[in-house]
Amino acid sequence: MFDGKRILITGGTGTFGENFTKHLLKFYSPEKIIIFSRDEMKQWSLEEKLKDKRLRFMLGDVRDKDRIRRALNGIDYVVHAAAMKIVPKAEYDPFECIKTNVLGAMNIIDACIDSKVKKVVALSTDKASSPINVYGASKLLSDKVFSAANNYAGMQNTIFTVVRYGNVMGSRGSVIPYFQKLRNEQKLPITDLRMTRFMITIDEGIELVKTAFQTCRGGEIFVKKVPSMKIVDIAKSINSKAKFDIIGIRPGEKIHEQLISSDEAKYTYDYGNYYVIYSPYSVPDKRSLANDKATKVNDDFSYCSGTNSTWMTQNQLTKWLHENNMGV
Repeated sequence: MFDGKRILITGGTGTFGENFTKHLLKFYSPEKIIIFSRDEMKQWSLEEKLKDKRLRFMLGDVRDKDRIRRALNGIDYVVHAAAMKIVPKAEYDPFECIKTNVLGAMNIIDACIDSKVKKVVALSTDKASSPINVYGASKLLSDKVFSAANNYAGMQNTIFTVVRYGNVMGSRGSVIPYFQKLRNEQKLPITDLRMTRFMITIDEGIELVKTAFQTCRGGEIFVKKVPSMKIVDIAKSINSKAKFDIIGIRPGEKIHEQLISSDEAKYTYDYGNYYVIYSPYSVPDKRSLANDKATKVNDDFSYCSGTNSTWMTQNQLTKWLHENNMGV
């Protein structure tokens, strides 16, 4: 579906943006990929690394609607990955978080409709489900405006949808690189011994985005089924002999991650490898759901890393680290 198309990725120099760009260049024949981000050093580095004539790098901020409109000229598909993501920084500077994550999302929506973009997939986070911090609350609002944008689009027929997952294994925002830096220490800092996290690879994140592009009707949230892991087991995979220094959870941090709340279960359907949370205003009819072989989850269902039915072992994580040149 990406062959001959023009794709724009906001936050395109981040972990997802870089890997999704590489995936498109390797497996598809896009006409053009626009990398839109505000960090000129990361853009320069990625441009030197990839060296592909189909790439165009545009400096800009999602807070700047005029710049977004310029970048969207002739674009078919958009992946919106730009966000202010570090939980403590968002707690300390909530005004800045809201400008990027909420107002920036609204700018993307307006500009995509005006530019007649065909489909837009926005990246969300587990923290948007029953949020307790500024980052999560801002991403929940972002999810809501992207879902509602399908009504807002009117006759332009731009389709907006969302994918939701936690920190990608090995990405800059995950705990794995942090533990690896400290692997020779006698103690590893642990926020809470009870803490669990969902474990998703970058390839799984990319496949979820592709699924969203291929099957979205508009207004839904796609959630990939992934295993959980205890934070202490992640640490033991990095250094099996290290002792733990319990430092307490950070402001706005959760003990367990949640991707689907019980309040969202009413509109959630199981598609086998993933779930779809539909907008209350756009649940497909029973015939469409039957054709998709989708089944309704129980009304008290929630998808939480602490009560997940699938778990990753230390050996599985160690194997993954070695296979991805992150061996310990």
